[in-house]
Amino acid sequence: MSVDTTRKTRSALSSLPACDDIALAHSRKLQSIIREAIASAGGWIPFSRYMEYALYQPGLGYYNGGATKLGGSGDFVTAPEISALFGYTLATQVRQISDWFAGQNGAADILELGAGSGKLAVDLLQELERQNCLPRHYYILEVSAELRERQQHLLAEKIPHLKSRVSWLTQLPDQFAGTILANEVLDALPVHLVKWQGNQCFERGVIWTDSDRAGEFAWEDRPIDNEALRMTASALSRLMNPEQQADFSYISEINLNAAYLMQTLAGILRSGAAILIDYGFGQGEYCHPQRNQGTLMCHYRHHAHHDSFFLPGLQDITSHVDFSALVAAVENTDLSLLGYTTQAHFLLNCGVTEILARTPAEDVQNYLPLANQLQKLVSPAEMGELFKVIAFGKQTTEPLIGFAGGDRTRML
Repeated sequence: MSVDTTRKTRSALSSLPACDDIALAHSRKLQSIIREAIASAGGWIPFSRYMEYALYQPGLGYYNGGATKLGGSGDFVTAPEISALFGYTLATQVRQISDWFAGQNGAADILELGAGSGKLAVDLLQELERQNCLPRHYYILEVSAELRERQQHLLAEKIPHLKSRVSWLTQLPDQFAGTILANEVLDALPVHLVKWQGNQCFERGVIWTDSDRAGEFAWEDRPIDNEALRMTASALSRLMNPEQQADFSYISEINLNAAYLMQTLAGILRSGAAILIDYGFGQGEYCHPQRNQGTLMCHYRHHAHHDSFFLPGLQDITSHVDFSALVAAVENTDLSLLGYTTQAHFLLNCGVTEILARTPAEDVQNYLPLANQLQKLVSPAEMGELFKVIAFGKQTTEPLIGFAGGDRTRML
C-alpha cells in the first residue's frame, strides 16, 4: 500500500470515536518507541515486529495497557463475554477429557492460554463444580499484567471459594496433563505480511516517512531474508499462483508464531487434549482469490477497520487463523488431530441446547436473553460458521464429543 493510499484509508477513519488527550499521549509515546526501533533497524522493520510493539510493548501495547478491551465498554466481544452458555458447554468437553484421567486413576488439570477478562475461567469452574468434576489446578498463562489483575479480581468476586485452585503463569510449564484451552489467542499473535508479485515473494514491512509536515508510518516491501518465512512463502506460492501468472498479485499473512506455539504444545503435552477456538479457515479458503488483500483487521471501540497504523496501542490488531498451518506445524510430532469443526457444531455436539433448557421457556425474563445469546454463538450470520474449533491430543481413549457431528477436516 502506498503512502497516499494509507492517507486515504486514514481519512475514512475520521468518523471513529475520538480519544481523550491522555489516551492520545499514550499512543504517541508508543509511536515514538516504534519509530526508534525502525531507525535502529536501518529504517525498516517487518510488520510482525510492528504488531508485537503495538500489542505487547510493556505498559503501552494494546494488551499491556490499561484500557478496557472486552465487553460493551471495550473494543470487541468474545464468546464468553456474550454468554455463560459458552463456558458451561465447553465444560462438557473438558469433563470428558478429565474422565479419561479418572479412569486411569489420574487427575487432570486445565491450562488456559490468554484468559481475557477471566469470564471463561469463571463459567468453566462453576459448571465443573456443578458436575462435581473440578480440576486439581486451573492454570492461566497470561503475559499481560493488566489482564492478569482483572482476571484475579473477577475470580475473587464471582467464585472466591474456588480461587485457590487457580494459578497464574508467565510461561508455559515444561510438561502438562489435562486440557489446554485457547479461545481467541492465535488471532492476536504477531504475523508476517507477505506479498506475492508474479513469481516473486516479498515481506511487507513498516517504515517512518517524514515526507510531509507530519510524519507517519507507511508500508514498504522488501525481499524476504527470514529463512523460515521464505520457505513457508515459497511452499504457498505453488498454491497461490499455480499457473505462474506474471501479473499475479496477492497479500496475506503467515503466522510463524502460531506454528511455534503448536510445536511447543506438542512438546509439553504429556497426555490429554489442546482445544483451540478462533476465527479462520482451512488453507484453501484462507488463500481464496477474493482474499487477495489478506485478513488483517483492527478493532477500535466496536468499529472494525483495516488501518494497522491508527492509534497504535489503543486498538486491537488481529489476523484470521490458517488452521491447515496448525496441522502442518505438528506433522512430525506425536500430537494427533482429534477434530475440526465450526463453533456451532461443537457447541451443539456438547449439548448447548440442553444447557439452555435448564431455564424454562416459560421464564421469559431469563430465557429470552439466553436464547438470543445462543443465537449469536451458533448462527452462521454471527459466530457460528466463521469461528472454528480444532483439537489435538495424546493418549486419548475415545473420540471427543465436541466433534461428533459436522466434521470439517476435509477443509484442512
